[in-house]
Amino acid sequence: MTILRMQKDSGPVSGGGMDQVVETRRLSTRVKIALGVAAALVAALAIWWFAPSGASQTVGMDRLTISSVTRGTFDDFMPLRARVTPLLTVYIDAVEGGRVEKMLVEDGATVAAGQPIALLSNAELQLSTLARQTEVEQQINNMRSQELSLAQTQLANERAVLAAETAFEKTRRQYDREKPLADKGFVSGKQFADTQADYELSQRNLAALKRSQSTDARLQGSQLTQQQQAARSMQSGLAIARANLDALQLRAPVAGQLSGFSVQVGQSLGRGERVGQIDSPGRNKLIAGVDEFYLGRVQIGQKASLDWSGKRYGAKVTKIYPQVQNGQFQVDLQFTDGEPPQLQRGQTMQARLTLGDPAPALLIPNGAFYNDTGGAWVFVVSASGGVAEKRNVRLGRRNTDFIEVLEGLEPGERVITSPYTGLTDKTRLDLTK
Repeated sequence: MTILRMQKDSGPVSGGGMDQVVETRRLSTRVKIALGVAAALVAALAIWWFAPSGASQTVGMDRLTISSVTRGTFDDFMPLRARVTPLLTVYIDAVEGGRVEKMLVEDGATVAAGQPIALLSNAELQLSTLARQTEVEQQINNMRSQELSLAQTQLANERAVLAAETAFEKTRRQYDREKPLADKGFVSGKQFADTQADYELSQRNLAALKRSQSTDARLQGSQLTQQQQAARSMQSGLAIARANLDALQLRAPVAGQLSGFSVQVGQSLGRGERVGQIDSPGRNKLIAGVDEFYLGRVQIGQKASLDWSGKRYGAKVTKIYPQVQNGQFQVDLQFTDGEPPQLQRGQTMQARLTLGDPAPALLIPNGAFYNDTGGAWVFVVSASGGVAEKRNVRLGRRNTDFIEVLEGLEPGERVITSPYTGLTDKTRLDLTK
């Protein structure tokens, strides 16, 4: 007999023994790293492809000025801003210092040449001039006394020569009479010998006196000439002293309008101190500053024009100051066919200086780009208008409106003429609206 043993109940049946555990598969760390590197490379490639390069830049067209290349006539002129100044200005200086005693005219008055304008006093100068005058007069009197003495000596020499000539003539006649008689024995030898000795002595005496007179005349003439020169020098010195004394009365050296004359009664002026100036009335010139770029193109005699109150006036260059300061040099302009009425000193006027004759040329509008490129290159806009590329060009003359194109551009092409600030290192611009 078989005995079956029953197992103890272990709990309710859950069916868990029939479930199969499924294992979850995950990416390995190596695969994850590889995928990340690939994604980074794709992103970098996309950025490199779509982002602008260092030589290009995207610019909005609203920031730019785009102009066309055209054919036309180039007027070779240059605008000038000129300042009105008197054509002739003469300065007034106090030749001798002194105290202002009296004012004879006021600042701004119109004066004539030589007209007194102020009176100065200088006691020291007056006394010095008086002493100099006394000294010169004494020296002149002394020289006149010397001249009189020389004249008397010359007269005495002439008289001595006359006396010697008379004595010589007497002895010569006596010698001529006795010589034929002595030859025939009618005159003793002793008497004729004495006559001959007297004749020869008078002859030598006359020759000596003439030599002495000649020497004295030469020396006296030289001395007299020196004295006369000294006298003239003294007279000149005295005239200068008197002129300095007369300079205490300030006078207008030329006719014109007095300006800058601000001295007062009682004021002490030093020697050489400037007290004012006289401007030529109704005659003015213009002084203008010119960019140093045009130093080699501006010449004396070039024509200029000015528009004033609806009327055009002509002028020409009369002087060029080649010294360059702050990038400019100065020129003087004079009116050639009359000047505008009522011009004031210091007033500014606009002028056009003609540098050459009008000529046909290829033109682009003048713009601020020239300051950034020096005219060596420009950005040329493509036909589609979406891109502008850098192109080397050669530009020539320019005025306020246009620049002459010599090489590198064709009619109808469009260029950017606005400033190239921040774009000078680019070769390509992507233009956006």
